[in-house]
Amino acid sequence: MSVLLAKTLRSSTFKRALIWIGIFGAIVLALFGYVHWSTTSYVLTRSDDAIAAEHAVLRKAYEGGGRSELIAAIEQAVADDHFTGGLYLLADPSFGPLAGNLKIWPAALKGSNGWDTFSAREWKRNEADRPSLRAKFETLPDGDHLLVGKNIGDLDEFARKINAALGLVISLIFVIAVAASVSVTRRTVGRIEAINAASQAIMQSGLGKRIPLHGAGDEWDQLADNLNLMLDRIEALMGEVKQVTDNVAHDLRTPLARMRGHLEAARNRQRDPDCDQSLIDDTMMELDGVLRMFTSLMRISQIETSDRRVAFRTVNLTEIASEVVELFDAAAEERGDHLNLVGDQRVFVAGDRDLLFDAIANIVDNAIKHGRDGGQVIVEVVSRDGGSVISVADDGPGIPADEHSRIFKRFYRVEPSRRTPGNGLGLSIVAAVARFHGARIELLDNLPGLKFRLSFPNIDADRGFT
Repeated sequence: MSVLLAKTLRSSTFKRALIWIGIFGAIVLALFGYVHWSTTSYVLTRSDDAIAAEHAVLRKAYEGGGRSELIAAIEQAVADDHFTGGLYLLADPSFGPLAGNLKIWPAALKGSNGWDTFSAREWKRNEADRPSLRAKFETLPDGDHLLVGKNIGDLDEFARKINAALGLVISLIFVIAVAASVSVTRRTVGRIEAINAASQAIMQSGLGKRIPLHGAGDEWDQLADNLNLMLDRIEALMGEVKQVTDNVAHDLRTPLARMRGHLEAARNRQRDPDCDQSLIDDTMMELDGVLRMFTSLMRISQIETSDRRVAFRTVNLTEIASEVVELFDAAAEERGDHLNLVGDQRVFVAGDRDLLFDAIANIVDNAIKHGRDGGQVIVEVVSRDGGSVISVADDGPGIPADEHSRIFKRFYRVEPSRRTPGNGLGLSIVAAVARFHGARIELLDNLPGLKFRLSFPNIDADRGFT
């Protein structure tokens, strides 16, 4: 737990969370400060308006009847309960009190006119706290000094409550934010540590282990699931690599063993031009088969790893299929087969013309070789709403349904004895070309026979190809 906590505190997620907490706290502090300022300003303005109104009344009394009238008005105001907390003082030119409920002119008031906030010990002596007093004062034309004010201690109390609430809320926000940050960061670090632990176990023990899921269905489970799918794919690819290695070794061993046997027999017999020529021809034929195998492997590798989409153009799939049918027409006639092309005249796809030709040629060649003698091979090219489709169907014996998913693997051959010429790479090339073009390849029962179908996406989805 201590290690996890240490990693949590050092994590970039926690540091970023603290930064955002600080930003959020500053925003909240500014907001509450503005509320505090606007509220106190409003209350103070209301008090100043009341003081100004009372001052105007007294000044009017002074202008109407002089000092005597002003004293009478002050005494009446002091006796009146409507102006609660009112503060009055009329002083002579030497600041001696003449009337009002404030006994001494406040020493804090400087100048002859203005506004000020102060506290006076002489105001309500029995109170433990000295409340804040707000007053407007001026020097009258006869030299007397008039002060009208109000007790604004309730404003101070209100400000203290606002400040206390502000401090409490900000503290609470910071506590909750920090707790939430630690909790979220610990959960994040915990899931990352689980993935790291699983990754280390996979590196040490192999691809058999998987990253555990928590079952929450959150983004971490989605990440773990995607990583597990990636591991499944890697494991499958590794299995295919092993299978390819085994098949290459198997397919190379037979021709190499034959070549060695022929060469050993030739070494032990007397030279014979005719026999030597036959040996050379047989050896070259065996080597040509080995070279074809490696050429096919390199072809598949180039298709899967290179980025040749720059060579994509809008091509007529029917035209390519017609060239393939014309190429294999003679081979079909030798077996007594009927090779026909049907469908639409203009079916356009976006792709590499040479790769598409190779893929269709491999499918047609496979149909002719493994179909029945005197049978039919039909190549159909059609346009559909969802894209373009080419299919090659024969009426031969077909293959079992459980073999359909494996027929596109490298070196896989339905015939275990491998007596039929070929290296089992033709349909692997077809699968690679299909993936490269984003096409879906399907293997269907033709009853009787087999049907290969390639479905290409709509050409509008491949913008930028011309």
